[in-house]
Amino acid sequence: MGCEDSREFDVVVVGGGPGGSSAATLVAMQGHRVLLLEKEQFPRYQIGESLLPSTVHGICRILGVSEEIEKADFMPKRGGTFRWGQNPEPWTFSFAASDTFSGPTSMAYQVERMTFDQILLDNARRKGVEVREQCSVVDVVERDGRVSGLVYDDAQGDRVTVGARFVIDASGNKSRIRGAVGSTREYSPFFQNLALFGYFEGGKRLPAPNQGNILCAAFELGWFWYIPLTEGLTSVGAVLRRDSLDRIDKDRRQALDGFVEQCPLIADFLADATPVQSGPYGEVRIRKDYSYTQDRFWRPGMVLVGDAACFIDPVFSSGVHLATYSALLAARSINTVLAGTVAEETCFAEYETRYRKEYGVFHEFLLAFYDMHRDEGSYFWSAKKITQGAGSQLESFVDLVGGAASGEHGLIDAAAYSGERESAFREFADLIDNPADPADADRDMFGSSLVESVLEEGARIQLQAEFGADLDDDELDAPNGSLVPSADGLHWSVVGA
Repeated sequence: MGCEDSREFDVVVVGGGPGGSSAATLVAMQGHRVLLLEKEQFPRYQIGESLLPSTVHGICRILGVSEEIEKADFMPKRGGTFRWGQNPEPWTFSFAASDTFSGPTSMAYQVERMTFDQILLDNARRKGVEVREQCSVVDVVERDGRVSGLVYDDAQGDRVTVGARFVIDASGNKSRIRGAVGSTREYSPFFQNLALFGYFEGGKRLPAPNQGNILCAAFELGWFWYIPLTEGLTSVGAVLRRDSLDRIDKDRRQALDGFVEQCPLIADFLADATPVQSGPYGEVRIRKDYSYTQDRFWRPGMVLVGDAACFIDPVFSSGVHLATYSALLAARSINTVLAGTVAEETCFAEYETRYRKEYGVFHEFLLAFYDMHRDEGSYFWSAKKITQGAGSQLESFVDLVGGAASGEHGLIDAAAYSGERESAFREFADLIDNPADPADADRDMFGSSLVESVLEEGARIQLQAEFGADLDDDELDAPNGSLVPSADGLHWSVVGA
């Protein structure tokens, strides 16, 4: 039998991961009444362990958890190491090579998500969020053309209806309510991949000071991630094209071992390692269809955050960044609407434009990055193989993505995309293909305009968290060209007001 929650909330958040807990906290910090519903009991397992500096030094600072993150003894990550492209030897880039990330913010962490997510959720509680775990959301409540609440089953199995002025769906790629915004999911025509992943004890580490770096290694069927979570524990995953699913029978562990054998670098790093067989890390898991975007991110009374809205191939560890960045944007929009200073449609149009722009630069960058493996015999890496086109690989990329319905920058007008980005693609390719300076172990990827575009927004968040000033870029193509972040980063301000 259903019941009504007698209290009305300003915001109800679905999902207690980084996106949900961050959005809930940033709204509650403004004194609003926030309820967060999480279907599981924390701590719980989650994939996505490699963070970017903008999350660690930007979002976490704004949330007020920087000291806790620092004390959690997570594995420091100073950059990334890749066996990629035509260069047969692994190469490394360091965050410190960028002027933006130089100094104490030139690192991030590899994190056990059970611990990291618990820190963020507990912080939400301390900041005034009411957290209810083991609550499964069933549907949204609509009234007069807007979402006005949720229906959920609580920990005792009772069905509850709760009212809210806004609903934030941060429940991930398997969201049950994302369709309530009136949108459909568009899967990337290029990144139609799956991941097969597990955990190992005793794997090798890169030489100091890069022992905490993520290691990514390309092989014929795709690429591997190798993430050192602790001194002994390593997350290992093979990202494969979809037709590789036929090679994965009922024994996933045997399949993962088989793929490892086909990638000599990863096989060497795991030569003396043993697979974890029990506990939350004891299962070999599969995730499919994880590069997509919804064709709409919001409707009156409801907004999609993080993976509920979009997700992109994880080669550059963008998952938690996109989740927490979208949480910040959503919180700004909601705080501004609740304050009555800017109209809802204007705020959320700003939200969607900025979030799509950030997703778009990662999508564009990854198209270039995947082109680095130029083996014509590798179906996975070559858009030319996928399209069976007669043109160059760049032209094949354009043919492949030109008809996408996502509305991302560069994916609609193929000719414009080719003309605008060809020089950037070639600049990036040359940077990767050229040998690194023998006197310097790190490759300077920050000379590439593509890399700079990927890091731009994260750097802006870090600077705002550090100095509390409006550091917005006036050139951002916002829908109305009039909104910038407030000095505290938690509201939108009208330009010139």
